[in-house]
Amino acid sequence: MKKLLLTATAIGLGLSGALAHAKDDLTLQLKWVTQAQFAGYYVAKDKGFYDEEDLNVTIKPGGPDIAPPQVIVGGGADVIVDWMPSALASREKGVPLVNIAQPFKRSGMMLTCRKETGIKGPEDFADRTLGVWFFGNEYPFLSWMGKLGMATDGSAGGVTVLKQGFNVDPILQKQADCISTMTYNEYWQVIDAGIPADELIVFPYADQGVSTMEDGLYVLEKNLADDAFVDKMARFVRASMKGWEYARENPDDAADIVLENDASGAQTEKHQRRMMGEINKLTEGSNGKLDPADYERTVETLLSGGSDPVITKAPEGAWTHAVIDKAM
Repeated sequence: MKKLLLTATAIGLGLSGALAHAKDDLTLQLKWVTQAQFAGYYVAKDKGFYDEEDLNVTIKPGGPDIAPPQVIVGGGADVIVDWMPSALASREKGVPLVNIAQPFKRSGMMLTCRKETGIKGPEDFADRTLGVWFFGNEYPFLSWMGKLGMATDGSAGGVTVLKQGFNVDPILQKQADCISTMTYNEYWQVIDAGIPADELIVFPYADQGVSTMEDGLYVLEKNLADDAFVDKMARFVRASMKGWEYARENPDDAADIVLENDASGAQTEKHQRRMMGEINKLTEGSNGKLDPADYERTVETLLSGGSDPVITKAPEGAWTHAVIDKAM
């Protein structure tokens, strides 16, 4: 009997210890498919940085039919990766997203055109066909055209918008004079498809005065009233930024980790390693804390969209340092 009691006590202590160290579950919804754009999160998971923070993190890839704001409002994620224009537009439409961290310091978005079209500057966009991504990615473009005073309905003196799929076919097939590209992805797809860099001209949004913040981390505002949630997010952000730091210091290893997590098998080592190098340029100098000046510049850009601005008023409560300050 004494032996049974001792055994029961040992089991009880074991369960107590297990419960004391139970990890908090957390789901992250990415903005796009598994690629080096999200390397910091995959690295943090692979290297045990989330484990060190007592977190059990599930990373959900995105895709052309997945809108992160819809996922989080539907309860499918605790935190999402989104671009600030999309997040602020969603907030104005009733989805109360709040930026809790900003791993990306710079924008990688640009328009890429064939030189043979004769386009030499933004003023030459008039009466041209431009490929534009939608699903929330169109907002910086619309703000840019508004700033240029160019209509986007195909009318004379304006531009014709081609709703671009998430590929580079329109420029390869000459369906569009210019297409949307990222410095780390589609631009290189165009080159790999056989159009050399010296036959292209690029217009980075950052050089046009319409640079907006891209990959940030967003949660629902109501959850920030829960101290336990804020603590969990602080641990998540701390581990994630450690993952981004590792990716900058070990780009090839980080790219390999991304490839290991690519269930689709669609990515190649060459493209992911090259992408990792370009992504590191966009995260360099960021400790995860949103610079209010970057936020204000984004808001100003979105408000300056002419007669049809992306947002109609300056948001309130759209970002907080509460989580990142706790993480740091």
